[in-house]
Amino acid sequence: MTRRIRTVAIVGAGVIGAGWAALCVARGLDVSAYDPAPGAEQRLREAIDAAWPALTRLGLADGASRERLAFASSAADAVKKADFVQESGPETPELKQSLLMELDAVTRADVPIASSSSGLMPSQLQEMADQHPERILVGHPFHPAYLIPLVEVVPGRLTTPSVVDATSSFYSSLGKRPILVRHEVLGHVTNRLQAALWQEAYSLVERGVATVADIDTAISDGPGLRWAFLGPFANQHLSGGAGGLAHTLEHLGPPAQEWMADLGRVHLTPALVDLLVAGMGAELTCIDETALVAQRDELLIHLILQKRGRTALP
Repeated sequence: MTRRIRTVAIVGAGVIGAGWAALCVARGLDVSAYDPAPGAEQRLREAIDAAWPALTRLGLADGASRERLAFASSAADAVKKADFVQESGPETPELKQSLLMELDAVTRADVPIASSSSGLMPSQLQEMADQHPERILVGHPFHPAYLIPLVEVVPGRLTTPSVVDATSSFYSSLGKRPILVRHEVLGHVTNRLQAALWQEAYSLVERGVATVADIDTAISDGPGLRWAFLGPFANQHLSGGAGGLAHTLEHLGPPAQEWMADLGRVHLTPALVDLLVAGMGAELTCIDETALVAQRDELLIHLILQKRGRTALP
């Protein structure tokens, strides 16, 4: 798995697949994309055009060009010259099975096939391929995939170490920040962390402790500002002063244990869903959502640029 990656096949050109395609052509790679949906090529090219100003600000690689995108007539045609395959098809197991079976049959045996799946286990995906399941794994990005550096690399039971290494190295070459998920768990790592926060946020709204808007403020103008630079462990370490994480856990560990034991458990009943949606509507009253997205992305770009070269950040 030492082959240099020059051509990437993007199979499935929805929101996530388009993000991968935009990033790859911005890094000077050739991209062969396929999606069977009517109008998929036009939507893909429009999505790349929309992402291009942000990618330009982040820095284009030598040879970067939107003209390096080719739209294939079939999945088999898309992968025939590929050095890496990023599968971003629907999460429906039946559709995923037929797609992966085809990709496994027509892709060169030495080419990794990474799935963008956020919900399916890589070992489950490997069962859908009967020729070279050892080259299949999950490479789970985060929206917008052309901006957010994080990607979770999740090997399955049969994935070989060389495929894991090649995939992680490739993602790093794109400017991604890959983490290795060492054991398969539902939702991988990051979605589980998000789900823990969502669960308590939903519970606090359901119990009338705080509004949707107040909870969003509690995170975005509170710990969320720190989380953009340091993760939960590093932030706890700094909170401990000279004693670091050990001091924090010694003094805040016991009350934190009580807080964790008291966290709410919720079920997304229709009544709770209605309550959350109404709260979101109230929070966004008089806010232009198009401007909201544009300003979010502008700040993301600024943050990413500012974090580059900060060698003291882990």
